[in-house]
Amino acid sequence: MSTPKMQVIGLCRFSYPALGGFQVEHETPEARAAFLYDPVRMEERFATFTALTLPPLRAQTDPDFTLAIVVGDTMPEALLERLLDLTEDMPQAIVVPRATGRHRQVMREVINQVRDDRPLPSLQFRMDDDDAVAVTFVQRMREAAADLGGMLAKHRYIGIDFNQGHIARIGPKGIHAKHTVETLWTPALGMAVAPGASRGIMNFSHAKLGRVMPVITLPGEDMYVRGHNKFNDSRQKDGIKPVRLPLLDATGEAAFRRTYNIDADNIRALFR
Repeated sequence: MSTPKMQVIGLCRFSYPALGGFQVEHETPEARAAFLYDPVRMEERFATFTALTLPPLRAQTDPDFTLAIVVGDTMPEALLERLLDLTEDMPQAIVVPRATGRHRQVMREVINQVRDDRPLPSLQFRMDDDDAVAVTFVQRMREAAADLGGMLAKHRYIGIDFNQGHIARIGPKGIHAKHTVETLWTPALGMAVAPGASRGIMNFSHAKLGRVMPVITLPGEDMYVRGHNKFNDSRQKDGIKPVRLPLLDATGEAAFRRTYNIDADNIRALFR
């Protein structure tokens, strides 16, 4: 009999019209849905999801994980079919349509829906539909959790923070990016959740994890890409300074292919 492993669960909110959970607010759920499903925005979202988010997930060195992709149950059928076609060849991906509801409650329900009844902590991570993780992310998160030893028995929740990676924007010329080190950023931020615990990675403010649980920070290895684009929810408010992102040269592009399975040639072809 094989030894059971911790279940790894990722959650991605793909233009889900939640109540709450956004920094830019809308007066009604219908107004939010209209903003999210705007054709120009959706073309950008599908481009980033196709070129940034999915390639490293498809190439994980440890492919044993589940990715729940949460969408609104009012998403236009053509967009839903496009998303299903895009993830059809990815056995880890589950598209979960949900009615508009309170953000944290709905995300908790979705994670609990896909969580197995194992006598072990689950390892959970969250990502936006324009972010990415390194191809070693699931493997490294399992290794980090194994190193936590007795802490897993003492705490219902433990944060696992990979704090090194890149900020990037994609476009017709390829990848514009810069290296960064930031604590408790959403991409590559994981959490060990005790069996039976009702809450998960989406039920805590990522920037405040250290106030409510132990957090282990793991520097020294590029582990995430934080996507920047004109529709970033966190960059819509006044006074947000633009981040200068130089175009990667051949060496930088090779590093992105190696670390993230993100290919600048494919990006240029996509925008062409």
